[in-house]
Amino acid sequence: MKKTVIWTALAAILLLFAACETEKPFEPLFNGENLDNWELFVGSPLRGFDSLALAATPEKLFSVTGDGDEKVIRISGEVNGSMATCASYADYHLKLIFRWGDSVYTSRNSGLLYHSFGDFGAAFGTWMTNIECQLMHGNLGDTYLMNNTVCETAALKDDSTGSFVFTPGADPLPFGAKANGNSVKKSADHEKPLGEWNTVELYSLGQTTVHVVNGVTVMVNTLTGTAGEDGSVTPLTGGKIQIQSEGGELFVKSVEIRPITNIPAGILSQK
Repeated sequence: MKKTVIWTALAAILLLFAACETEKPFEPLFNGENLDNWELFVGSPLRGFDSLALAATPEKLFSVTGDGDEKVIRISGEVNGSMATCASYADYHLKLIFRWGDSVYTSRNSGLLYHSFGDFGAAFGTWMTNIECQLMHGNLGDTYLMNNTVCETAALKDDSTGSFVFTPGADPLPFGAKANGNSVKKSADHEKPLGEWNTVELYSLGQTTVHVVNGVTVMVNTLTGTAGEDGSVTPLTGGKIQIQSEGGELFVKSVEIRPITNIPAGILSQK
């Protein structure tokens, strides 16, 4: 009887260790002090603001500033630009906390650009080729496919707007420049009021990516890839992470990432 109890206890301990090992801790991509581990790029001018682009520098566009007792990243938004991780990532859970500032030039627009590769300037004269989790005010969580990136997403067309909307349970449709377009709208709006902090989580595993806004899944993409001229699709499963400067002042409190081997069923099945 004692042996049975001991082996049961040991089994429970081993299961506990296994559970701990499967969930790795987050590691910061923003060190809280500077942007030394990011590449900074100043791109094309905003429409009507050519003079700001002429005076723009990477350090002016992307900086670290005080916010109460902590330091945050400030993205000025006065010209199109990119801050990109030096490293590439695959099979991860990323968490970004941001809020909008007061300065607006064209619109409160930005994006969390993932699976990024190639050169700055390849997309719209500024960004690397990528898949975007939209941060734009009013569109937080949308998918946008830059250049030849593609995916499949369960979506239905909104006849009143002509847009495709992520709809759990719907048939998967192909998206991309040569399919049903580059954009898929989020399933619902879970953005917080202007001035409040939003938490965006991105799960990426293999060819599946999930956008989570303030705790709610608003987008699931599958079969992420790049399309060739002949219509063939090459899987795209990782790349660098970019954050955009694109017309409005933005503050980033934290960016952190951890490796994963699965996406929780509850995240995939949220409606």
